[in-house]
Amino acid sequence: MSSGSGTRPAGTGRMMTGVAWAVLLLALWLWGREITEGPGGSSAPTHGDIAAVGRPLGVPLPPAHRPLEAAEPRRVEIPSLGITAPVVARGLDRTGAVDPPPYEMPHSVGWFRTGTRPGAEGAALFVGHVDTETRPAVFYGLSSARPGATVKVTRADGSVAEFTIDDVQVFPRERFDARKVYGQRVAGRAELRLITCGGSFDRTSGTYTANVVVSAYLTGTA
Repeated sequence: MSSGSGTRPAGTGRMMTGVAWAVLLLALWLWGREITEGPGGSSAPTHGDIAAVGRPLGVPLPPAHRPLEAAEPRRVEIPSLGITAPVVARGLDRTGAVDPPPYEMPHSVGWFRTGTRPGAEGAALFVGHVDTETRPAVFYGLSSARPGATVKVTRADGSVAEFTIDDVQVFPRERFDARKVYGQRVAGRAELRLITCGGSFDRTSGTYTANVVVSAYLTGTA
């Protein structure tokens, strides 16, 4: 990828690789999934090759709120992490992968617009960069998220969908589970996934070794 001047801005390769890899798997999963397939996976880690914060014992979680009418997202906030960012709608590129936010917008969050709208039934997908070669990006602190924390999504209809985090996992590249990451966890719920790069940066391959995946579900509205 290059800019209009023909030179690639510093950090482009680093910030794109891990997220682009994850969203490419999303496109492949959507392409291969049968329409009758049910929800996949539980929110708890099920095998040792997935590092997870999960849901610590003693952390009470509120009941799920009924899904809302569909409306596009405009802004996402995670108060416990100090994250407030605009949301930009993203589609598929020419290779069939979902476009993450442009490298000129490292502090924006991409929403997969062909999928679920946040607050509506299903699992809505948000993707953000963790860093550039020179500075942190929007989801730099995402791995520090903890179950019980709140995620607020301001929507185009003026409402704010309030989600509660119930699961934080780190999926190594070789054990990435598309069904667990992208599939609805509980039938009938409105859910949210926040995804960024994780693990370490492999300078040889130019990619991150894992993805951080934060899962949340709708628990209120304002």
